[in-house]
Amino acid sequence: MLRPATFLVVACLLAGCSTVFKSVSTDPSVLRDGARGALDDLVEQNRSARRLDEQAVAVLVFPSVIKGGFIYGGQTGNGVLFEGGEVAGYYNTTSVSYGLQAGVQDYGYALFFMNREALDYLHRSEGFELGVGPSVVVVDEGFAKDYSTTTLSKDIYAFSFNQRGFMAGLGLTGSKITRIRP
Repeated sequence: MLRPATFLVVACLLAGCSTVFKSVSTDPSVLRDGARGALDDLVEQNRSARRLDEQAVAVLVFPSVIKGGFIYGGQTGNGVLFEGGEVAGYYNTTSVSYGLQAGVQDYGYALFFMNREALDYLHRSEGFELGVGPSVVVVDEGFAKDYSTTTLSKDIYAFSFNQRGFMAGLGLTGSKITRIRP
């Protein structure tokens, strides 16, 4: 029973390898174009993201993050910080996890920084950890029905998008975001 499950996980990992190179690219033009396209698609397709984008002081976009694991897991991806529509830096996201999990997934996410204090925290930290520091709200479909410009009270709003592959399970995950110099 364990042997077929192990084979399935390895096959999924190998199938996902073709997208890993896109995810971990450090070529500035590839990162910029991928992040810009992902953000444009997100705000075009999602009314909540569009409204947040209009008010955010900056947006950090990871267009492709590869996540995989079997009990132990990890994820990695590179992204771009946009301030005033211009590139303000390049970042890497990584995490490790342990728990009931199996599979491989490629997805993207965007963090909308709603105030200068949250953005300053990203700039001065040696490694911004999600869940430590500024408050982060992961936006779901019900969010659009319940928020207005007066109810936006959190520091950062996060959207995930373009999920491909299969990753099932529960686990403890800690994501760290660090500045890179491509």
